[in-house]
Amino acid sequence: MSDVFLEEYSSQDAVLRYTKETAGYGVSYLLENDYGKIYREVLEQHIPRAAECDGIRMLEFGCGGGMNLIYLVSLVEQLGIGVRQAYGTDFSQTLIQAANLEVDKYLAPAQRQRVKFFVARNETLAEDLAAQLHAVTSSLDGFFHLVLGVNTIRYCHRLSKQVECAEGIFTMLDKGGVCVIIDMNDKFPLFRSRLRERRSRQKPEAYLPSLEEYVHPFTTVGFDILYKGNFCWIPHSAGPGLSKLCKGLTPLLNAVMPAHAMRSLVIARKPV
Repeated sequence: MSDVFLEEYSSQDAVLRYTKETAGYGVSYLLENDYGKIYREVLEQHIPRAAECDGIRMLEFGCGGGMNLIYLVSLVEQLGIGVRQAYGTDFSQTLIQAANLEVDKYLAPAQRQRVKFFVARNETLAEDLAAQLHAVTSSLDGFFHLVLGVNTIRYCHRLSKQVECAEGIFTMLDKGGVCVIIDMNDKFPLFRSRLRERRSRQKPEAYLPSLEEYVHPFTTVGFDILYKGNFCWIPHSAGPGLSKLCKGLTPLLNAVMPAHAMRSLVIARKPV
């Protein structure tokens, strides 16, 4: 099954879907609004204040073409916190190559030096990242203040490796550090993967975890859960018109059926 995923995310179509210039209006809107609001609140309210002394160290796993991390670097700088080190990892060499090109396009020279992208699998995150850095795995213990995963941890669930992923994140986070998980909500009825699941006998390839399933590996390895819930009614692929329509409907949808929003959100903190 992992070979199927690798083939899917090594194509030119994947590069177009996961890099800023060609990903579409919906993704850019979400980064500036729905996702951006979450990132801002986490940075302002939950990241250890010690991170402000010499800059925050952060990691995005399953980073694709680097859109989230590049946006986050800019946001951290805007908030006056500063970035000491920002790493992005993905199991697709094709997407990591694209991410490194994106850095040169969208970040200032001083920022580029602090942002690096590496090939690493979510389920062996610490080991793979350490190998790419030519370091021992233990050198990453307690290294990061913030770890982020957007639309990626569901693949660990499909491989039954979600606890291994959460363990790696827990080990690499500093005490009080925070992990933010955003992924597809299994209660939203119109995802293409849900439709494929109904048509296909290869159910694991389309499986979407529930909100509680997203939470479970993090509580299992010792995280405190700061927030869990569902949000967001704007598709990544939406154009300006659909985004505007979905934005207008959001208050009504949140009032009538909040549990069926498109995305699940888990914010977990490593105990101090």
